[in-house]
Amino acid sequence: MANTVTSPDWWPSPAKLNLFLHILGKQANGYHQLQSLFQMLDHGDRLAFDITSDNAVSMRDPLPGVPDSDNLIIRAANMLKPHAKSESAGAVITLEKVLPMGGGIGGGSSNAATTLVALNHLWNCGLSDGELADLGLKLGADVPIFVYGETAFAQGVGEDITPCGQPENWYLVVNPGIHISTAEVFSAPELPRDTPAMNWDDYQYEQTRNDCQEIVCNRYPEVAKLLQWLVHYAPSRMTGTGACVFATFTDQNLARQVQAMLPAPWQSFVAKGVNQSPLKQKLQEVNATSDTK
Repeated sequence: MANTVTSPDWWPSPAKLNLFLHILGKQANGYHQLQSLFQMLDHGDRLAFDITSDNAVSMRDPLPGVPDSDNLIIRAANMLKPHAKSESAGAVITLEKVLPMGGGIGGGSSNAATTLVALNHLWNCGLSDGELADLGLKLGADVPIFVYGETAFAQGVGEDITPCGQPENWYLVVNPGIHISTAEVFSAPELPRDTPAMNWDDYQYEQTRNDCQEIVCNRYPEVAKLLQWLVHYAPSRMTGTGACVFATFTDQNLARQVQAMLPAPWQSFVAKGVNQSPLKQKLQEVNATSDTK
């Protein structure tokens, strides 16, 4: 009899865009008060989890140059482990990485959230989304938004989340191939820190901006060059603290036509904005399957 190869059960780890990012002020503890609209995308990394009973968490293929102490996937799993139904719960985790690191599209935070959501199910932890989001906030301000898995307005340091459906546009996301430190941007003395708070009911894309964009463009000319190129074809803006830039389209074919014209050094993908993330959909599917067993 031929050997049977079991395909991994992949859990999505989607990208996000900050359709805008306003900085309202800075707290005494160093955290910035923000307002932003997080748009979920149907594109991202994938993770698979082989559950073990050796009380250990490891990566099947460790990320080069990233020790376990800095790996958000490992940290998320170890943070969740005390809540596992079995005291000897462990996991070997496989990451299929396609999102750029340091791109402002949430790759690391999304990986952490997928780890929390998936292992909460696989280890029978029984934590609610709110409890998982509280754990995730200790790992990074963007992790809760991925745990909840819905396009949403966020404020505070990112933990105060209000789901809000948006038109499911198509986005051309372009990476100029540079890594930008979030800490560098938020510590810049010229960063605006006095944008007035906005009422969500008054949201209009044209009335918003990314408060980090000008600083990044001044320090990283390649980002400025990319924005100047894209804006000729569609409304364009930097996401998060960069370096990725997105252009908004109502038609997938138009997005792909512009993508085909991009200069060679820039990497890109076209993705659809979705109001419910692929991770949320995956969890609903596995819960539905569990209910029928």
